[in-house]
Amino acid sequence: MNAFFGQLVMRTDEARRAFETHPNVMDAVARGMSVERYRQFLLELYHVVWHFNPVCAAAASRLDDGLRDVRYFLYDHMHEEQGHEQWVLNDLDAVGVPEAQARAHAPSPWTLGLVGYNYWAAERRHPASALGMLYALEVIASVYGGPFASAIQESLLLDGQRGVSFVASHATMDAQHMAELREVLNAVRDEAAREAIVESTQVNFHHFTGLVGQL
Repeated sequence: MNAFFGQLVMRTDEARRAFETHPNVMDAVARGMSVERYRQFLLELYHVVWHFNPVCAAAASRLDDGLRDVRYFLYDHMHEEQGHEQWVLNDLDAVGVPEAQARAHAPSPWTLGLVGYNYWAAERRHPASALGMLYALEVIASVYGGPFASAIQESLLLDGQRGVSFVASHATMDAQHMAELREVLNAVRDEAAREAIVESTQVNFHHFTGLVGQL
């Protein structure tokens, strides 16, 4: 690690560890979840994923020439993430929640806070804050997604990736995304942008911890 990426890891480590050591997270990674809790998790996750690209688009629209590389990175990432909310809907259907019910689900205050903060930060704080959202969510997916997907498969006796397609696929995909994100983060020189990314990372870890903690 070097440059800003290393600073980001160190300055947000406490927030990451708060997520990692939360009893609900530790239990889910070790033993999976009941089908009721997993359904609730996916219903909340759907809203996070559905708003991911609009947040990135709002941020990209406000980035100036000094952060052109970040803007292009967000464009590429949005293209890759397009339609992934459907994967969550497919997983919900596999565990007994029809699409219409999933779309009608009212998100929890933790999810509303997470999504609302990310829109506000992109539009009012600093558009580079979207990189903090990406970093936090990709750490969660790449580090914890694989063990969590395996535990869910075992606890719910799911057939292959049916029911865990979103979590399992992102555990693999986001390892490569993290390498790309590290390069982009290290190219950010603007101090205001860096501070916004650190804050966003901390808030996203905090709110996602609360999202899982309420289950």
